[in-house]
Amino acid sequence: MFRLALVFQPTKPLFHFSTIAAFHAHFSTLEENLCSKFLTSCTQASNLLNGRAIHAKYSKGSIPCSLYLQNHILNMYLKCGDLINGHKLFDEMPQRNVVSWSAMVSGFTQHGFFNEALSLFIYMLRDGTSKPNEFTFVSVLQACSLHESMTMAYQVYAVVLRLGFGSNVFLVNTFLTALMRHGRKEEALEVFQRCSNKDTVTWNVMLSGYLENSCLDLPELWVQMNNEGIKPDCFTFASVLTGLATVGDLNYMGLQVHGQIVKSGHGVEICVGNSLVDMYIKNQRLFDGLKAFNEMGEKDVCSWTQVAAGLLEYGEPAKALEAIGEMRMTGITPNKFTLATVFNACANLAFLDEGKKTHGLRIKLGVEIDLCVDNALIDMYAKCGSMDSAWGVFKVTNGRSVVSWTTMIMGCAQNGQAREALSIFDEMIMKGIKPNYITYVCVLYACSQGMFIDKAWNYFSSMTIDHGISPGEDHYVYMVHLLSQTGHIKEAEELILSMPFQPGASVWQTLLNACQVHGDIETGKRAAERAINLDRKDPSSYVLLSNMFAGFNNWDDVGKLRKLMEMRDVKKVPGSSWIKIEKD
Repeated sequence: MFRLALVFQPTKPLFHFSTIAAFHAHFSTLEENLCSKFLTSCTQASNLLNGRAIHAKYSKGSIPCSLYLQNHILNMYLKCGDLINGHKLFDEMPQRNVVSWSAMVSGFTQHGFFNEALSLFIYMLRDGTSKPNEFTFVSVLQACSLHESMTMAYQVYAVVLRLGFGSNVFLVNTFLTALMRHGRKEEALEVFQRCSNKDTVTWNVMLSGYLENSCLDLPELWVQMNNEGIKPDCFTFASVLTGLATVGDLNYMGLQVHGQIVKSGHGVEICVGNSLVDMYIKNQRLFDGLKAFNEMGEKDVCSWTQVAAGLLEYGEPAKALEAIGEMRMTGITPNKFTLATVFNACANLAFLDEGKKTHGLRIKLGVEIDLCVDNALIDMYAKCGSMDSAWGVFKVTNGRSVVSWTTMIMGCAQNGQAREALSIFDEMIMKGIKPNYITYVCVLYACSQGMFIDKAWNYFSSMTIDHGISPGEDHYVYMVHLLSQTGHIKEAEELILSMPFQPGASVWQTLLNACQVHGDIETGKRAAERAINLDRKDPSSYVLLSNMFAGFNNWDDVGKLRKLMEMRDVKKVPGSSWIKIEKD
C-alpha cells in the first residue's frame, strides 16, 4: 500500500508591495480623472453647487490632493463667476503653475474685472515661479482691450514678440481687437497686413472694428477677403450686412452678399438673418426686408423687434403692433427695445388701452428695463392725453435724463399745460440737468401755446448765453409763431430777416398762416413768395395763400393759384383721421 505524500509548497503572495502601491496610484489617477471630468461638466453647465461639493470632498481629504485637480476646482469657481472663492482657493494653494495663474487672469477678465486681471498678471511676473504662456497672454491682451489706456497692451504685445509668440494667430487676433476698440485703425491695419497666417477670426476682428470706426472701408476689406479665398462664417456675414446697412451699398454689394449667404447655407443662422433684414429695412426696402424675415427658419426677439420698428418707421404703427402680437403668440418674451417700439406705436395711434397693457408687462419685467423704455412710456401717455399717468411714471423713474424731462415738457405743452411745462423746465435747471437743442424747442413751443412772449424772449436768449446752444430753424419757427399769433406780425417778419442763416420754407409758412388769421395780406404775399421759392412742390404754401385770398373773397387770385399748382403738378395732400373699431 502506497501512501500518497502531499508536499505543501509555500504559495507566492498575490501582490507584491510595489504592485499594491502601483494599484493605489492607478486608483488615485482614475479618481482624479473622474473628478476632473465631473468638474469640467460643472463648469460647462455653470453648476456651482456640485462643483463646491467636489471641493468639499477635496478639502476633507476624500479625494487625492494634486495641483492638477486644484486647477480644475479653481477654473470651475472662476468660470462660474464665484471670483471670491476662486481667489481664496488660489491664495491657499501651496503650489501654483502657469495654468493656475492663467485661470485667474482669464476668469477675472471674462467677468469684467480687467484691472484686477492685469494686477494679477503683474503679480505673476513679480512672483517669478511661473512664466506666462500663449494662453496667459491671450487673457492679458483681452483685459488690455477693455482698459481705457492702450499703454499696457503695447507693453504686453512687445513681450509677446520678444518671447517668440508673434506668429500665434490667437494673440494677433486679441491684439487687433484691443487696437480696434481703442480706435487705432491704422495701427491695426498694419498688424493685420503683417500677419501671415490670418484665419476667419482675424478678418472678423477687422470687419467688426470697421463697423465701430469707419464703415466706408468695410466693403473694400470684404472684397479683399473673398479674393484671398477666406471662407466667411456667420459672424463675418453679420458684420458685413450691418456695415452695408450703414453705408447704403445695397444694389451692388448687398445683393451679392445675400447671394453668397444663400449658397453657403448661413442664412439659417439667426444673427445672419437679422442682419439681412436690417440691411433691407435701413435701405428703404421694407418689402424685401419682410420677405427675408418670413424666410427665416428660426426667429428671436431681435428679429421681431426690428421688423416692428421698420414698420413703425414706414408709417405702419398698427402693423407694428400686429407683428409684436404675433411674436407674443409664439412664446417669445419681449425685451426693452420691443417695449419701446410698442409704446411708440401706441403713441402714434393714441391707443391708450394697448399702451396700458404693455405698461403692465413692463412692470413684470422689472429690472431688465432701462430708462429709454420709461421715456417712451411717458411719451405714450402724454400723446394719448393721459397726463396723470405720464406724471405717475415720471415721478417713479430713477435717474431721469434730459430726455425724460424734455418728454414731460412737451407732453404738458401739447395737453394745454404750458405753465406746468415751464415749471418742469425750471425745476430741471435747478437740479443741474443740462438742456439740449430739443429741450429748448419744447420750451419755446410751450411758450407759444401759452402766449408767453416775455418768457419766450428770455428763454430764447438764455439758450445761447447760459448753455451755448445756437438757435436753429425749429426755435425760430416757434418764436415766429408766438409773435405772429399775438399780432406782432412786423416783429415776426423782422426776426425772420435777422436770422443768421437762410430761413427755411417752414418759417415763412408759419408767418403766412398768421397773416391769414390776422388779415395781413401784404405780409402774407411776401411770406408766400419766399416759401414757394424755397420749395415749389410743397402744397402747404399754395393752400395757405389760397385760403387767405378766399377769406377776402379774392377769387381771381384763388383761381390763378390753382392753375399755377396744376401747371407745376403740385397736389394737395388729403387729410386723414382714424377710429378704432372694437372686434366682437
